[in-house]
Amino acid sequence: MDLFPRQSSSYILSFQFSSWYPRFQSASIKSTIIRPLSRQFLDYLNADQVFVPKGAEDIAAESSLSDDDEDDNDVPEQQVFEFPELDQKIRAAVKEYGAVFPKLNFSSPKDASWMLPASSPLKCTCPADVYLLLKSSDFITHDLSKSTVFEGCDSSSDSYDLELVLRKWYSVDRSRELRCFVRNNVLLGISQRDTNFYEYLNEPGTQSKIRNAVVDFWKTKIRPKWQTDADYIFDILLTRDLSRAHIIDFNPYASRTDPLLFSFEELQRVLEEHAHSSLPELAEEPPSFRTIDSPSHPAASCQVPANQHNMIPFEALSLSNGRDIEEFKTVWQESIMESMRQQQEEEEESN
Repeated sequence: MDLFPRQSSSYILSFQFSSWYPRFQSASIKSTIIRPLSRQFLDYLNADQVFVPKGAEDIAAESSLSDDDEDDNDVPEQQVFEFPELDQKIRAAVKEYGAVFPKLNFSSPKDASWMLPASSPLKCTCPADVYLLLKSSDFITHDLSKSTVFEGCDSSSDSYDLELVLRKWYSVDRSRELRCFVRNNVLLGISQRDTNFYEYLNEPGTQSKIRNAVVDFWKTKIRPKWQTDADYIFDILLTRDLSRAHIIDFNPYASRTDPLLFSFEELQRVLEEHAHSSLPELAEEPPSFRTIDSPSHPAASCQVPANQHNMIPFEALSLSNGRDIEEFKTVWQESIMESMRQQQEEEEESN
């Protein structure tokens, strides 16, 4: 058996959020799916510079144009980004859930979490928060074109529509996040997702409890409903008592998905051992559970912020001096709005 299953566009599309969520919403986090998104919104995400669309703030910014200036209709349409209908849908989700965290079909802007307070990462309470996270993220660029979404596929005939997902936000204990690997309908391994050392995760009794909970959750909640393919990777969040779980996401069994504390070669060897075993007790052997077992573990975080390459643009550094995170966020957003106004004025002058 090859290291990875056949990568077709239909296989990849089975992992976009709107494909799997309807089947698993009772075991997942409450979410709102907005699709398809307009071509103009895709243009906005691909546009240079980070700026907030007009009307996205809870309090609309004042225009820099006087009554004597030309009307906004004279500005080239492709340069004026407004999404009143999308704003309304985002505000409705915020009203329903209290706060949301966004993602697109496959990717979330977690590399841009620094844009919002560290005490509540990715917590969005207005459309502007959602747009700032998406515009500041490198991760979400994967979802913006068929060429990257279907990269490595042996066929790409399927259509692809961009979608925005708004998930109910709440504070998450990262130590309870796990990634689980399934190949040929065999649960091969379980890995801690966060790369910090958690002493309690290495207690034998706790590991046994977690392993049993994951296996039971997979057998009762996931395997009966995941009928698309026999090869997949799923992320879950355990409940506080470590007895149950919520589904965070599904991922293709492919090189693009991080195997975390495993390697795909290791998982392949486990699968081969399982396939060649004629003993029933080996076929039911519980999956391996990998954790960061000490602060000196090679994969452990060494007090280096995750996604640090994407954290602070140079221009943001000049705005942050002497300010706390809330003040900085306000000033940074004001700077973005001012940059957008200046850009519009320059375009008007050139026309």
